[in-house]
Amino acid sequence: MRRVVRHRCAARLTVAGCTALALAVTGTVAAGGAAAAGEAAAGKSAGRGAGEATGKHLGRQTLPAQDGWASSGSGTTGGAAADSAHVHTVGSWREFKAALAKGGSAPKIIKVRGTIAAGSGGDCAAYEADGYDFDQYLADYSPEVWGRDKDLSDEPDDSQEGLRRASAARQAAAITARVPANTTIVGIGRRAGFTGAGLRIQGVDNVIIRNLRFESPLDCFPQWDPTDGDSGNWNSEYDSAVVHGATHVWLDHNTFTDGRHPDSSLPFYYGRLYQQHDGELDIVRGADQVTVSWNVFADHDKTLMIGNSDSAADTDRGRLRVTLHHNLFSGLVERAPRVRFGKVDVYNNHYVIDARRASYSYSLGIGKESRLVAEKNAFTLAGGVSAGRLLKKWSEAPLTAECNVVNSRPVDLIAAHNAEFPGQQLESPAGWKPRLRTRVDTPNAVPRLVDRWAGAGVLDRLLDR
Repeated sequence: MRRVVRHRCAARLTVAGCTALALAVTGTVAAGGAAAAGEAAAGKSAGRGAGEATGKHLGRQTLPAQDGWASSGSGTTGGAAADSAHVHTVGSWREFKAALAKGGSAPKIIKVRGTIAAGSGGDCAAYEADGYDFDQYLADYSPEVWGRDKDLSDEPDDSQEGLRRASAARQAAAITARVPANTTIVGIGRRAGFTGAGLRIQGVDNVIIRNLRFESPLDCFPQWDPTDGDSGNWNSEYDSAVVHGATHVWLDHNTFTDGRHPDSSLPFYYGRLYQQHDGELDIVRGADQVTVSWNVFADHDKTLMIGNSDSAADTDRGRLRVTLHHNLFSGLVERAPRVRFGKVDVYNNHYVIDARRASYSYSLGIGKESRLVAEKNAFTLAGGVSAGRLLKKWSEAPLTAECNVVNSRPVDLIAAHNAEFPGQQLESPAGWKPRLRTRVDTPNAVPRLVDRWAGAGVLDRLLDR
């Protein structure tokens, strides 16, 4: 009698407490009825939160039980309990900020209709402090005049750097929106979202962000730092979304891109890219219990950072617990994510390393005291990019990386990295096992499922509002 051994990397599909063998456990998605059934299950899971939100308006849906770190403890319900007085439909930046301010931390649902431009809508001149002149700034701080040994932090308020700081403060006030506790923000329609906005989820609990398109904010006033690297660098502010010291946050089915302003469209000054983008999503400064699911992160440089400083142990140690699953990371340079301190579960994501991104650096960054688990992810690599570059060691920290595939073939990511970078050996395992997962797909099924069901606008195909 033949003995059947189940390989530890064979996936099981868990949905709403029921367990069934995942389809296509040995390779690509099976053809015909099996594939259709698998995609139907994926669509149901992606759109209805493993079946728990069936029949509910999108704004009333809550994070399903067991769906990542944000489901732990009290779970994440956002504004699902809002009464009719705290349900708002907005179509402008002014209306959006007013809706956020109404009712304090009472449960609220904000429906975003259409594309909302933050602040001045990209008119940088509207933020300029009196006397600021970019041409004069370039003249005052050129390496030939200022040198490269001293930064600009001590420049007085009436200098061009001081006026740049004042201008930047005006922009920050105009484009930043603080999200209160017990809030759900959802897009209505396939094009709902923001251009140039920075959502700040800071020091609050219980927030849901779904079905929105984010075009990254464009920093009108990047700062020149002549001491950054060998040749200096332009550094920018503003992320599309920041989770700062907040808990129980669910970001689901959103799309984050640079939109009309990719890095390739930006100029160079002092021989360096005039970088006007920061991150797409940052989770920092004691943030905890966050789930990031079924999103698209595309065409960006420094994408997703979990923990923003090696010196933040007082706020971050024991926190920064984040789950990322069924996200599409496409055409990125780095930080998908870069992790410090946190126990971070990264599974069933699709990474597409675009041949157009000649500047590709890495995908998963292992930082100070991090405990990253990366399982059953799929990586689609362009020619010239090796599997050893997918991981990057920033600090001595163990990780688990198992059952991942590269171009449809199983690859031990840690072994590939250690072989290519013998002086930067990574250690395994991470020392913990994720328990908060709903559906887990076999990695070779991930590209087809994620590419179809991730991102903003998908929920319109799945849910009756």
